Amino acid sequence: MQSDIARKRSYHARNKNGCSVVCTVNYFCGSQTLTMSRLRKKACVALFLFTLFIFGTMMGLRTLKPSDGFSDLAPGMDLVPFVGERAERRQVANDVLASAGQSRFPSDTKVVFSNSGPEKSIFYDIHIFYYLWYGTPQMDGNYIHWDHVLVPHWDPKIAASHPKGKHTPPEDIASSFYPELGPYSSRDPEVIESHMSQIEAAAAGVVVLSWYPPGVGDDHGEPSEDLVPAVMDAAHRHRIKVAFHIQPYKGRTDLSMHDNIKYIIDKYGNHGAFYRFKSNTGKVLPLFYIYDSYLTPPEAWADLLTSSGAHSLRGTPYDGVFVALIVEERHKHDILAGGFDGMYTYFASNGFSFGSSHQNWKAIKAFCDGNNLLFVPSAGPGYADTAVRPWNNHNTRNRVNGRYYETSLQAALSVRPEVITITSFNEWHEGTQIERSVPKKTVTRLYLDYKPHNADLYLDITRRWAEQFSKEKEQWLM
Repeated sequence: MQSDIARKRSYHARNKNGCSVVCTVNYFCGSQTLTMSRLRKKACVALFLFTLFIFGTMMGLRTLKPSDGFSDLAPGMDLVPFVGERAERRQVANDVLASAGQSRFPSDTKVVFSNSGPEKSIFYDIHIFYYLWYGTPQMDGNYIHWDHVLVPHWDPKIAASHPKGKHTPPEDIASSFYPELGPYSSRDPEVIESHMSQIEAAAAGVVVLSWYPPGVGDDHGEPSEDLVPAVMDAAHRHRIKVAFHIQPYKGRTDLSMHDNIKYIIDKYGNHGAFYRFKSNTGKVLPLFYIYDSYLTPPEAWADLLTSSGAHSLRGTPYDGVFVALIVEERHKHDILAGGFDGMYTYFASNGFSFGSSHQNWKAIKAFCDGNNLLFVPSAGPGYADTAVRPWNNHNTRNRVNGRYYETSLQAALSVRPEVITITSFNEWHEGTQIERSVPKKTVTRLYLDYKPHNADLYLDITRRWAEQFSKEKEQWLM
């Protein structure tokens, strides 16, 4: 094609300008054509590399969008095998620390109470979920939870295509990440102290303790209620408060919950670390998160949480602020009918459920404001549970070097909540932990890590956003 262009241009040049110019024009046209050809090749290479870059970037950042969530799971309550798998009094004193709130009060209040510790170094409107279910042979006689089974999918056809069995610590643990402390025991006093130190460094003022009644454990663990006093003592040394995250143990009903609340308040209510939530009317009440609350009908909850209920806690020494889990959209109406004071979202996988989808938080907050309920969004650093649910890769949310976490925190702040929860400090199975982690490679495993950042990355991000949350709250008053 280059020679044809050269000849055509030579012919016209020859008719106009003579032989001496013909040669010059021929030479010029050939060089120009060769140069253009090289430029086209370079442009094609550049376009190809640019396309690869865009593709790689989109794949890396796909987890920041709620595009692949609930629609990939079985509809409706078929979610229960997944989210339920973990099935799992006021002390009148000046040192009671509580965060602002507006549960059961008008949503347009401008009053914000003190939400931080001395010199604003810790913030009591940042609550972080904490788990006590880990064990080691040295402290507990055997590994607990670190050797978690690979949970089979509820569809036998899908389950058949994935591995089975359980993990074999300490080299192979039930997590995609590896803790800096190694596979530890929740009974180890040094571990508890380290955890409270890390949580204080993150400026989170309230530990939300996963709780089962005495003698009861989750399906894969052992009872841990006897560890609560040690956690509360350690928390108190670090100016941290403790709230309770009541799990869906077998046989949990509104009647058993009445006994649970009475037990917790009677046993721990006078401890300096026991958390109470302060409303804008001056009421100071214990706050309880109720996991998988949707498993109990709203009519049963109403017997416990409305003033006319058959065994109501309202107006008694065991009254509190009760926050239910919202998974599906319909749950918000059940939560209201059940007499709850608010709702939280828990899951750190954006798009996994209606409640955990950032794009729905504004609407949920509006519903709560219109019904005098507390909305507590849950932010998380990412989600990766394939070490225990190998079939659930579609719900993985990559951390993107902390950017996913910051996006989640920004989404939470944008709806102007009174409290933000962090999922989680140490739920290692689901890869939502902000606890320190280290790189680890074994013969059979290559664990994820926080590189290129250090082990404190997510503690530092939490502190920075806790400080930002406090500043923004002050601006909301203006």
